[in-house]
Amino acid sequence: MTFPSPAPRPNSPMRPLPAHSAPQPSSAALTGQDEELTERRELIRRLGLRTEADPDFDEFARTVATETRFLYGFVNLFLDQQFFVGLHQPHPGSGYATVGRTMPVTDGWCPEVVERGKALPLPNVHASPRFSSNPVVDAVGIRSYFGAPLIHESGTVLGTVCVIDPEARPLSDARRLRDIVIETGAQVMDHITRPPRH
Repeated sequence: MTFPSPAPRPNSPMRPLPAHSAPQPSSAALTGQDEELTERRELIRRLGLRTEADPDFDEFARTVATETRFLYGFVNLFLDQQFFVGLHQPHPGSGYATVGRTMPVTDGWCPEVVERGKALPLPNVHASPRFSSNPVVDAVGIRSYFGAPLIHESGTVLGTVCVIDPEARPLSDARRLRDIVIETGAQVMDHITRPPRH
């Protein structure tokens, strides 16, 4: 994410993004990723989607955040960066971090959702070392994440719908929250692929 002058959570100081280096993928993996990115970029172009903020997607982000009672909601297109074309977050001055409209493709948990093509429920990101060692955990103070892929009928994953929050959620609530995010993803895809009205 872009973090313009992030505000700390109440009683919890903000820490800068730690330096980290991900393992370098093989040349074969890079080729596959390049092909996938090319297909995704071309499909996004054909669908007439843009990477700028969109009020319709902002409304989807607000709705999914409200229904899950999470502070942040996103509609995310996944290209050479993650583009948050839909974004809902706490008001500036609330004491919570303010996030921007882009994030590197190496950060957050949406890359995992795009790669696996399935929803990822993380009611407590600290429950798994694999998911807790993420720059976003400390930079924004995130403890819970639920994300679902935006899958076109061609099979291409365009991006994600997701919610994040500084509070962990009970495991007993994970299925309900996951289903809300999945349903919102289906609504977003219906909106994206619906023929334009004349």
